[in-house]
Amino acid sequence: MALDKEQLLTLYRNMLRARRVDETIVKGIAEGKTASFFHSGQGEEAVGVGGCTFLRDDDYVYAQHRGHGIAHVIGKGGSPRQFIAEHFGKCTGSCLGIAANHYVEPERGMLGGAGTIGSAFPLSLGWALAAKKRGAGQVVVCFFGDGASNRGTLHEAMNLATLWKLPIVYVCHNNLYAQFMPIRDAFPREDIADIAATYGIPGVVVDGQDVIAVHEAVQAAVARARAGDGPSLIECKTYRFRAHAEGIPDVSHADPRPPEEIEAWKRRDPIKLFAEKLVRQGVATQEELDRIDAEATAEIQEAERFALESPLPEPSLLDGMLYAG
Repeated sequence: MALDKEQLLTLYRNMLRARRVDETIVKGIAEGKTASFFHSGQGEEAVGVGGCTFLRDDDYVYAQHRGHGIAHVIGKGGSPRQFIAEHFGKCTGSCLGIAANHYVEPERGMLGGAGTIGSAFPLSLGWALAAKKRGAGQVVVCFFGDGASNRGTLHEAMNLATLWKLPIVYVCHNNLYAQFMPIRDAFPREDIADIAATYGIPGVVVDGQDVIAVHEAVQAAVARARAGDGPSLIECKTYRFRAHAEGIPDVSHADPRPPEEIEAWKRRDPIKLFAEKLVRQGVATQEELDRIDAEATAEIQEAERFALESPLPEPSLLDGMLYAG
């Protein structure tokens, strides 16, 4: 669908909000405020925001682990307050401060995730089967990384989803590295989207730094899924700006990731690229974009304050979670 000015600015605002939350969690680790590890998603915001911002509230999203899904959460209308509070281990978090990094909000189709890479596929398959049986036109958008594309669960799920024409859109964040393994050393073809041909479903490659390209590809696949024509696969070429996880060496195999590669991709920062496009095409002035940036920064600073001032969960909470009756 063609987006009007307010919708375009919503995409810009959501990418900025996701970036500010990510920066807050990274800072929280350095300051001892974050209760768990963190896999920063800085550089990949266009994939989650472009893929989720214009879904229906009752569509299901399985977020990818990078950024712990913050771009997907914000795109789906989730709460930065609850997201940060969860990472700070506070009882106002989306999982009452117990999970530390999973975001759950069933009313928005966010049912959490799992700690194992590749577990997205069978879970999303079940959600899609339920959606089809319910007959309300819901779709599932399942995000995963390039490393998960080599898991057998993807192929088992994609095969069954195709046979049963389940309403799933698979979206791969191909950021060129699975932890420390370059994708070129783990996958025998240039494009992961080629997998789709095996199952006779559409497979497309898009620029993952271009939020509009991601949005258009996902919306086309969503329309196909809602029409009952089954799954699609979208591969977004993107890049993470920070190490695989905070506090560990940023390496490719055992060597440092090439600095020139990191700098080249930072010049293609999705937020910077979209801002330049909005100004160049006369959609917004730089002053409007600066105001949106200031508003996003203030919102996330307030969310951090809320999280810091929230209480820790009562230990007795665990009794109700561990024991029935």
